[in-house]
Amino acid sequence: MNAADLGLPVDVPSTALFTDQYELTMLRAALTAGTADRRSVFEVFTRRLPEGRRYGVLAGVGRVLDAVENFRFDPAVLEFLRERSIVDEPTLEWLSRYRFSGDVWGYPEGEVYFPGSPVLRVEGSFAECVLLETVILSILNHDSAIAAAASRMSAVAGGRGLIEMGARRTHELAAVAASRAAYVGGFDSTSDLAAGFRYGIPTVGTSAHAFTLLHDSERDAFRAQVETLGRGTTLLVDTYDVAEAVRTAVEVAGPELGAVRIDSGDLLLVAHRVRAQLDELGARDTRIVVTSDLDEYAIASLAAAPVDAYGVGTQLVTGSGHPTCSMVYKLVARAASADPKAPLVPVAKKSLGGKASVGGRKWAARRTGADGVAEAEVVGTGPVPADLADRQLLVELVKGGQVVGREPLEAARARHIAARAGLPMSAVQLSRGEPVLPTEYA
Repeated sequence: MNAADLGLPVDVPSTALFTDQYELTMLRAALTAGTADRRSVFEVFTRRLPEGRRYGVLAGVGRVLDAVENFRFDPAVLEFLRERSIVDEPTLEWLSRYRFSGDVWGYPEGEVYFPGSPVLRVEGSFAECVLLETVILSILNHDSAIAAAASRMSAVAGGRGLIEMGARRTHELAAVAASRAAYVGGFDSTSDLAAGFRYGIPTVGTSAHAFTLLHDSERDAFRAQVETLGRGTTLLVDTYDVAEAVRTAVEVAGPELGAVRIDSGDLLLVAHRVRAQLDELGARDTRIVVTSDLDEYAIASLAAAPVDAYGVGTQLVTGSGHPTCSMVYKLVARAASADPKAPLVPVAKKSLGGKASVGGRKWAARRTGADGVAEAEVVGTGPVPADLADRQLLVELVKGGQVVGREPLEAARARHIAARAGLPMSAVQLSRGEPVLPTEYA
């Protein structure tokens, strides 16, 4: 249950200034030229995956819908633009009435994507669509990068618990978005209470080394925590001597002790020793949680260790080396004239250095083999082949300016697990390689 479910107020400020100034100068020039009302189609895609990654994970769609819904120019925003002389009075008047009235289609949140996948398509007048570029890219590039890292970690965790705990390693607002994206990518819980409040993500947390150091002895600290939180709590056992701490923890909490956490040292070796010691002390059901700068490679290296859950911070909230997905927002079609009935004309950027785009309003489908495993991402601008009609990936998200595609976060999380399972097995290998599916243009 989240804040909205509880009927509590959730801050929804205008998102209109989450943009680059050139969006507004383009708008002003288009209004002057008489081209602002031309029907246009923009698409979000990436030309390539981060080096070594074999699939992408789309996250942040729900946040994009909120941002589009709240993209409005209130009096304070308009006054800021006026004081800075960023646009002229006719443009300010136009902005004062702005509400997105177009359509948005896209891959549903949690779906996987590949180079060229049209993960979001925004349709409407040039003026109303161009303003949304920066905020859409800001959300999708960040959230999808976190979700991709989370997915890789989830894939190698083998069903063991995953706790997102990176709030102190990134901007306070980015931390909330990162928690949400990590949950979509397969994490089970977060330490960030703001994420729990806003999105209903399960939250966890017990104590840090400071709590142990506060007390006159480790035993006193453990006793205080158990008396307060119960025997099912998690005790941090690496402040001083791990073996002594484990012994004390079981003496204080008994064999019903919920878990111990290890945050330093050779985690593989220490985890084996702690498991053996817990078993000898009769605490066979006590779980072992490990933290300490983990990433997907460290998690994979602990596959043979008696570990029950992983807590991941820095590497997760920074995309495990790839903090962005390099998604772009490109005009791919526009009306031949200002006439509302004018046909769409494909347009595309043609430039050197691999930055060209493919024109035309696109559909996308995923072709699968007889065994149900995905074989290719197929993208086209013409009629959809009959054999791909029921494999189309884009769904309607906004219709006539009204959000129609909002869904529970759990749905996105479940969708990602299913989408990843439908990829070839090599998709979850950590060895570097090309995208696991080719992108074919029809």
